[in-house]
Amino acid sequence: MPKGFKKDCGYATVTGLGMGYREIADTMTTEGKPMNHATARNYFLRGMNKLAKQVSSHTERDTKEIALDPRFQLAVAELLKADYQK
Repeated sequence: MPKGFKKDCGYATVTGLGMGYREIADTMTTEGKPMNHATARNYFLRGMNKLAKQVSSHTERDTKEIALDPRFQLAVAELLKADYQK
């Protein structure tokens, strides 16, 4: 991002919801699959893009824009958490 760039809705953080990108990368590395935090983020966003593709077919917003939106990511996390707790 260019210096001073500010996203309209902020940035997604995972504090309190689960592991961060660094923790994911460290876990994968200790399990024998070397990974850094940037790669963990890329895999995460690739998955978010697949989910956002379904949403973007019903709106005029771009798939990547939806996938990067922290509100969308939080909604997906809450849905997965609620489904996991059943």
